[in-house]
Amino acid sequence: MTTKSRKQQIEEMLAEDPSDPFLRYGLAMEYVSAGDDAAAAKCLQELIAVTPDYVPAYLQLGQAFLRQGRTPEARQAWTQGVQAAQQAGNQHARDEMQGFLENLS
Repeated sequence: MTTKSRKQQIEEMLAEDPSDPFLRYGLAMEYVSAGDDAAAAKCLQELIAVTPDYVPAYLQLGQAFLRQGRTPEARQAWTQGVQAAQQAGNQHARDEMQGFLENLS
């Protein structure tokens, strides 16, 4: 009997409910943990397309882009994230992403 990895379990649940933002975010974090920032970024972009008010996705997307050396994309993700966080009333996330943006300068 084989045990499924956490990533495999999340992928199976996502197949049943592809619009679940928590599962999509969890899958992206599995890619981050595995060191696959390109797959993580793709997953986070898909999450943002479906659920644009999911603020943590912007923060993680910017970090994934930055680890890939894609600074302009990181800047764009965090800029959009600051706006999404402001609209959601999430001052902590807004301030954190604003700090990342300031450190890029």
